[in-house]
Amino acid sequence: MKRRTLLATALLGTAAAPALAGTARAAAPGPSVTRAGTTTLDSRAIFFVSYDGLVNNNSFQKNALLTHKGYQYAAWYTADRNAVVGRRALGASTWSTVKAGHTLRYDDSHNVISMGVSKTDGRLHLHMDSHSDGFTYVKSVAGLMDNPAGLTWTASRFGAPRSTLDGLALTSQFTYPQFVSTPEGRLQLSYRAGVSGNGRNALAEYDGTSWTALGEWSASTGTYTSEHGSSTVRNMYLHGIDYDRDGRLHSFFTWREQNNAVMCNSGGLTNHDTGYVYSDDRGRTWRNDAGTVVGATGTSNTVAVTDGGLVVDALNPDHSLMNQESQATDSAGRPHAIISYVPGRFGQCTTNYVADRTAHGRAFHVRKTATGTWRKTEIPLALNSSQRTRLVLDKYDNAYAILPYGRIAAASAASGHTDWTTLFDGAGLDAFGEVLVDETRIAQDGVLSVLYQVRSSGTTPSALRVIDFGLPA
Repeated sequence: MKRRTLLATALLGTAAAPALAGTARAAAPGPSVTRAGTTTLDSRAIFFVSYDGLVNNNSFQKNALLTHKGYQYAAWYTADRNAVVGRRALGASTWSTVKAGHTLRYDDSHNVISMGVSKTDGRLHLHMDSHSDGFTYVKSVAGLMDNPAGLTWTASRFGAPRSTLDGLALTSQFTYPQFVSTPEGRLQLSYRAGVSGNGRNALAEYDGTSWTALGEWSASTGTYTSEHGSSTVRNMYLHGIDYDRDGRLHSFFTWREQNNAVMCNSGGLTNHDTGYVYSDDRGRTWRNDAGTVVGATGTSNTVAVTDGGLVVDALNPDHSLMNQESQATDSAGRPHAIISYVPGRFGQCTTNYVADRTAHGRAFHVRKTATGTWRKTEIPLALNSSQRTRLVLDKYDNAYAILPYGRIAAASAASGHTDWTTLFDGAGLDAFGEVLVDETRIAQDGVLSVLYQVRSSGTTPSALRVIDFGLPA
């Protein structure tokens, strides 16, 4: 077994930002949020709790909410299980909606709707309703996203639902669709083939004419050994997959082992370690932080748990490390991520991951510094939830953590992202827990849009809303 390499990490406190002496120009502003308004997507969206989450609001959706050329788009399921797509001009208080021609099959929060835009032909793409089985795919007519003011928002603008990507089937065990646009305007689809604890990450690509399967790029095989036991099967859970402004593709991840013999108690999670890889050739080959090639998409040489140099923050499976949290890249192309788990000061063995994370879970900001080292800072705000936190960076590289229940904490770039403080406590939202953000909007008009669903009980439908916050201009 290859030994995993732990890159340099440092756990920082929450010291105040250092004073800046004798600067020749005004310092960049620190983080702030200004509440700008709330709109309702649906007063009666479908509500059921499955795998501790909601089907309209799950961390791995990319994207349930996005902005393109002055309009914002959202996708969700209504109380009668219809998949719908809405849009509004930025700043508008009402949304126009159309049905996508599909109804949700199961009460499973994995079966989300994700959206993507192919810039080469101006289409909106929807991928929905899949958890380790088949999927449903819908795309709009060409040019719909390029001329929103001139083209009516009607169901006739969308094609019929399909069980393939225009004839490309991909896999019979499909989960976690995530769309990402390449710098050239092609649209890529990231997904998992296989099942939890035995799956592989893969990519497909749309060039404006047709879809092509690029293939799998992570491995499920290899031996991982903890102090408790060993596992030979797993899957890589992505925190995201994102291009920076220079065209590098970044991805943080955790491993989930199939064999729970690797952890201290079966009530925890077999997730372990935070890893990082990147690609400079549009996802064809993958490198660790040192620049060593550790995998090639569509070949037998895929990224494996036994490859060296992958781990940027080491953690064994005894702390209920969460999978699929969040990531972002700053203006210099440096990667940032949010991870969360139960720190050792609350004990070295979680026995019920929901209860223990709710009681003692904390989120941490992991990032690469200008000197090339990795640093980690605890965000000094209890999660009070088993669920995930979203990360965004503003134009000044200040970091914002959007925590469960819609709470917002932030840290300034000037402090080295160590001065985390609460900016919004979520009061009045009554959000269920996990929330989503519009990753694409901030760069376009400096507004943070947060999608949340109002807390309900059982299967009683509840309101699905978007709250907007202005960020520093």
